[in-house]
Amino acid sequence: MGFLLPILLGVFLLFTATPPSLSQFPPEIDPPAPAPISPSELCNGIFLSYTFILGRQIPPNDTTDQPYRFESVLTVLNNGREELKEWRVFVGFQHHEILTSASDAIIVNGTDLPAPVGNGTIFAGYPVSDLKTAIQTAGDLKQMTATIELVGTQFMVAPPAIPLPSNISLVNDGWSCPEPTATPLSKRQITTCCIRDPTFEVNTTTITDKFLPRQPGDLTIMYDVIRAYDQNYLAEVTMENHNPLGRLDHWELSFDWMREEFIQKMQGAYPTVVDATKCIFGPQSQIYTGLDFADVLTCERRPIIVDLPPTKAEDPVLGKIPSCCRNGTILPRTMDPSKSASIFTMQVAKMPPDFNRSALSPPQNWRIKGTLNPDYSCGPPVRVSPTLYPDPSGMPTNKTSFASWQIVCNITHAKTETPKCCVSFSAFFNDSIIPCNTCACGCVSETRRTCSAETPSLLIPPDALLVPFENRTSLTVAWNALKHKTIPNPMPCGDNCGVSINWHIATDYRGGWTARITIFNWGEIDFPDWFLAVQMKKPAIRGFEKAYSFNASLLSIEGGVNNTIFMEGLPGLEYLVAERDELDPKKKLRVPGKQQSVIQFSKKLTPGINVPERDGFPAKVIFNGEECLLPDVLPLPSGGRRNGFDTMVLLCMMIFVVALVI
Repeated sequence: MGFLLPILLGVFLLFTATPPSLSQFPPEIDPPAPAPISPSELCNGIFLSYTFILGRQIPPNDTTDQPYRFESVLTVLNNGREELKEWRVFVGFQHHEILTSASDAIIVNGTDLPAPVGNGTIFAGYPVSDLKTAIQTAGDLKQMTATIELVGTQFMVAPPAIPLPSNISLVNDGWSCPEPTATPLSKRQITTCCIRDPTFEVNTTTITDKFLPRQPGDLTIMYDVIRAYDQNYLAEVTMENHNPLGRLDHWELSFDWMREEFIQKMQGAYPTVVDATKCIFGPQSQIYTGLDFADVLTCERRPIIVDLPPTKAEDPVLGKIPSCCRNGTILPRTMDPSKSASIFTMQVAKMPPDFNRSALSPPQNWRIKGTLNPDYSCGPPVRVSPTLYPDPSGMPTNKTSFASWQIVCNITHAKTETPKCCVSFSAFFNDSIIPCNTCACGCVSETRRTCSAETPSLLIPPDALLVPFENRTSLTVAWNALKHKTIPNPMPCGDNCGVSINWHIATDYRGGWTARITIFNWGEIDFPDWFLAVQMKKPAIRGFEKAYSFNASLLSIEGGVNNTIFMEGLPGLEYLVAERDELDPKKKLRVPGKQQSVIQFSKKLTPGINVPERDGFPAKVIFNGEECLLPDVLPLPSGGRRNGFDTMVLLCMMIFVVALVI
């Protein structure tokens, strides 16, 4: 019985002891609920969050359009299995925001801060653009996360209202992001979890991949470091045109140095301003104490680079670079592949703490523009595999650059974009010209004081096409009076376009029809190697045969369909000169540079084509890559010379009949 006593005592204690979990709380109090799981913990992809921190009213105190300061944080967290290279996130701002600062990120299109972002903008990481995985870093959040602190101004959202964006999403290729939602515990935050799009075809990415693949674009810029030293490096910049209708004339290239670099020497191009003042009065002079800054080209944080003239192509100091020195002209490959690229080199001096050969950082916020060309929007530099060069020793091997970045620029067509060229319409069956629209290429405020920017343009006689707009008033008034048209007061403003193009339907017969196209250059700059692209409506394009004075061919632009007539000058006619003085000094008028050709169409493949009323006029006209504005109306067959002639014949017959009766 002695051994049963301890056992009975143990059983008694087992049934009478209170469980530890219940002994901590009285029976009437429930235990605390477990901590809620963070949305980021539920995401096995790229977790995005936008958190509004605070907002307060700032001057001026205007109740109709009151500004407020806002502070917010954008977070990008890589919870996936693959490294996220060159992350880019769209934030759908929607309250007329003006962004003043963004830490550890830049705006993708190169806009300088402060920048209006009320229609949304895309951020890219800088200086850290890649986010590693937890697998690669053993869960190191510092290498997995990008935290961007945003400060700016927004309007008409007074506290306690919270101005959250309409959307946040990852814009890297191959990712899909659901619509963001507010977090359960806070109305100040929206989150989303982006995952790989299963329908997107992408090369398998592993944690050993080092570079992203090169991307296509209308214009690509390569930034290759071909020589590297502790305190400076030699970079080669290559711009290549890949758009069949894109081009640049007198290109200007600009970018931002982010680490106080400056340009010592250049070949193949030159800065528009040679000035080392900012180095002398900046930290550069304290580091480079023995450097003669008189030999430095530019210390501008944002230099503007231009091409050299052809006379410098063989200059041993400034030239001797392939594909340089063409006055800034980059043609499409459809015209001349040998002139579709432009190259220059520059010696870049670095600043501490980057004094080692491997510390290489490209400039950011790239922009490029031309004289009368499309507008380009450029993305951030993306690290790609080193560029291969033929070995200068002549050996059958290739050399590689030390580091290479690609900048992709695409042609943009913003709604507020102002055209730089325009089109007028005319036809053999109507003796009036429908000119370019009023202020087609913009009107300055000073001009609007003496003319109307809203009044539609008036019809003009054919001979007015060769007269500068400021000298057309008497011709226009007399012509519209003859047509019994109301003359507005004030008169409509001009089109203000540097280049205007007239499309004239010359003939229309049973077997075919012809159009005459004339290009007028009213500007002060000549256009060498010009080109013109005319997109016709589907029925008409099948009947194209030839152009008589231009070199013309059909070009496939959209969906593999030949819908565009591509035209350029024949040898000796490829130069469109600028406006110049009239040869007759008594006339004291300026005359435009002009090129003209007749285009032949057949009706064999286009039965039922309606040339006069619809199909004979172009749907789009592009000059040197710039889309020109078309008139809003077409010439009417019932309002011209043919109808007037018929009326005159009828009137003569009536008079003859009356005379016989009498």
